[in-house]
Amino acid sequence: MGMQVGDRKGVMADMNIVPLIDILLVLLIIFMVITPTTPKGLEALVPQPTPPNTPENPDTSKIIVVQVAADGSLKINQDASNWDDLGPRLDDIFKQRAEKVAFVKGDDSAQFFQVARAIDIMRSSGIDHVGLITAKMEAGQ
Repeated sequence: MGMQVGDRKGVMADMNIVPLIDILLVLLIIFMVITPTTPKGLEALVPQPTPPNTPENPDTSKIIVVQVAADGSLKINQDASNWDDLGPRLDDIFKQRAEKVAFVKGDDSAQFFQVARAIDIMRSSGIDHVGLITAKMEAGQ
């Protein structure tokens, strides 16, 4: 507390606010430090649609798409597969490739755990980047 002596009779007490400002600044720094930074989610790769005037790319065998049907059946590109053979087949496909990118396409009525299971198997097979294909993406929207 500060004390001020003046014309008036008696002592007049003023509050010293410097310690309060120090406490406020310390609290401000604490809250700034504990505030979480920008939340980070999963990174997803989405294939870009081809422009309408571009001719078809002859190297479409380079793109691997795992399709999960509503009944739980699988296709790798257009070849039928099952859950037990998915990992070894992907290992064989990506054994000689330097770029390990594949995509997952799930039917609208497929259950989420089936798509998540396919992504998990793909990641455990050594695929670095797993992208998602949606119906809107296929339609070019």
